[in-house]
Amino acid sequence: MNFRKTLFWLHLIFGMIAGIIITIMSLTGVALTYEKQVTARADRNLYSIQVPVDAKPLPVEVLMENFSRYNPESVPANLTLSADPKAPASITVGRSEITYLDPYTGEILGTGDQGIRKFFRAMTDLHRWLALSGENRGIGRALTGACNLAFLFIIVSGLYLWWPRRWTSGILRSILWFRGGLSSKARDYNWHHVFGFWCTIPLILVVASAVVISYPWASNLVFRIAGSQPPMRSGPPSPGGPQKASPQGVAANTRDPGASIAPPSLLLSDLNQLVETVREQTGEWNTISFRPPTPNDKTISFSIDAGSGIQPQLRSTIIMDGNTGNVIRTETFKDLDPGLRLRIWLRFVHTGEYYGFAGQTIAGIVSAVSIILVWTGCALSIRRYRAWIKSHGSV
Repeated sequence: MNFRKTLFWLHLIFGMIAGIIITIMSLTGVALTYEKQVTARADRNLYSIQVPVDAKPLPVEVLMENFSRYNPESVPANLTLSADPKAPASITVGRSEITYLDPYTGEILGTGDQGIRKFFRAMTDLHRWLALSGENRGIGRALTGACNLAFLFIIVSGLYLWWPRRWTSGILRSILWFRGGLSSKARDYNWHHVFGFWCTIPLILVVASAVVISYPWASNLVFRIAGSQPPMRSGPPSPGGPQKASPQGVAANTRDPGASIAPPSLLLSDLNQLVETVREQTGEWNTISFRPPTPNDKTISFSIDAGSGIQPQLRSTIIMDGNTGNVIRTETFKDLDPGLRLRIWLRFVHTGEYYGFAGQTIAGIVSAVSIILVWTGCALSIRRYRAWIKSHGSV
């Protein structure tokens, strides 16, 4: 058996074995394409801010105190202010629990559209670890990781198998564009090749980045390719890997998860002045976010987003002295270590978010195409098997 035939059978076998899980990840990938935009739109529909005439937003410490009275058991992890006067302020608790506030009155508005969030959480759980929970998530993560790796092999081997031995106009027509009036077998062959060819590059990026997210060794390889030292890991890797690190490359202020909100102090009472300083020193921005300080914090990191909220290259960080209000330094995406920059790029290329709405759309289309590739590939394999059974007699 020559190399091409061996590669073909491996391509076929991997596709049949991993096909179901690849389809699940692709379907959920389509569902998650515009998660951020859909969630933001749903929340905006719930909360309509009435902007008072000549009114200014309340000081941030007042917003924090109102939140503390509303939810005294929770420790704010992040407070976000919007440049849009009609947008609410928000306080995040933990990783994803958001409470919205009216920036002019301090009124607690609510926690957003929970139905939308529940749907996207279910899609994310299914996408990452096949909706398994608890200790079984490790099994789900291992399965999706292995299928991501298998899918990458299928794509690369498929490109090799697709490459014609002789370039003729007839061959190009059959593999580069759709043809009508074909039998079901010929149609599946045509679709498999056409969709595969036109989506090869974005498909490789989406799947290769999934492999990097799935495996620490792949993530470390990215750092080494960029000439950087891989980060030290303390404990099991998270599903997203290094993207949990601040996209600005700044270590966030650490705090005791069990600590209460800091009582009014020099640091807290002057917090609004620090925010005003950040606003003055920042050009165009859409949101300013920061972790509410504790009395022990000596510096405060303000994250400024000038994009859609999901583009790391449009984020920057201003680190300020909490007592003097002086700017210690400003960091942008370009200031990051090359390895971390490449790793973050791959994380947001996986969802297309790095390139905004257009990138998300391409990633969503590629996910949908993956379903077609699996379907047509399996259909061709089943027909091949039936033909083999027929030629060798029934079993």
